[in-house]
Amino acid sequence: MPEEPDQQSFINRFKNLFLKKDTKEIAGFEPQDEQIKEIIENVINIEETVVKEIMIPKISISFLESNQNVDEIIEIIKDTRHSRYPVLAEDGSKVSGILHVKDLIDIVGNSSDKFILSDHIREVKFVPETRSVTSMLEEFKKDKAHLAIVIDEYGMMVGLVTIEDILEEIVGEIEDEFYEEKNDEIIKINDNEYIVSSVLEREKFEEFFKVNLNCPEAESLGGFMLKEIGHMPKVGEAIVFEKLELVVTSADQRKIKKITVRVNWRSISYLAIC
Repeated sequence: MPEEPDQQSFINRFKNLFLKKDTKEIAGFEPQDEQIKEIIENVINIEETVVKEIMIPKISISFLESNQNVDEIIEIIKDTRHSRYPVLAEDGSKVSGILHVKDLIDIVGNSSDKFILSDHIREVKFVPETRSVTSMLEEFKKDKAHLAIVIDEYGMMVGLVTIEDILEEIVGEIEDEFYEEKNDEIIKINDNEYIVSSVLEREKFEEFFKVNLNCPEAESLGGFMLKEIGHMPKVGEAIVFEKLELVVTSADQRKIKKITVRVNWRSISYLAIC
């Protein structure tokens, strides 16, 4: 039975508005603004995307621990600047809840001797990594939630997804005019320099640059960089691998976005250890 108009998801309403019936072609609408056209195409294509493809990997998450005091938590907030933080249970194996920064407002400046973090956390949402992004967006809207912990088929935490991650998939990132083909995973600047997307699969990177990163645990180039550097890197941080220099050239507080790869950098052999 078809959905009633007021029950249809945002994605379906959008598709009905702009697509020809039973096709993926834009019906009678050719935006002059390329960014608008890109947004429309992203909305159309997002139905095929699952949470695993856009989530923040576990290694990149800023966690709080249940035994931390107010001062320690405030220092973490100052360093990472998030509004919500997953809180690990005492054994550190799972997330027990989410701390919203605004819930600390009444505590800061008052006596914190009796502060217990677990008294201030909110319920956490868990979702499978195979959940479609469209259904995740609808769930966020329905529950008025902003964040969920992603688990694999064994119930193990593998990452985190936020409503901002989904919106970024639709709206996209605003890049410098220099990045003319910003959707390409590998952009050639010259014979010795490339701009590479952090989500490029490790195997594709190895095949293109003819190297072996010796890191089967990393699924993407960004995952490899995180494992090698050992923390969420800032723009400008780099590693050298064989004759490649890999420099983080675009990143925020949650993930790496772009990596500059320079070939024939120097004849230094660097062995990656994961």
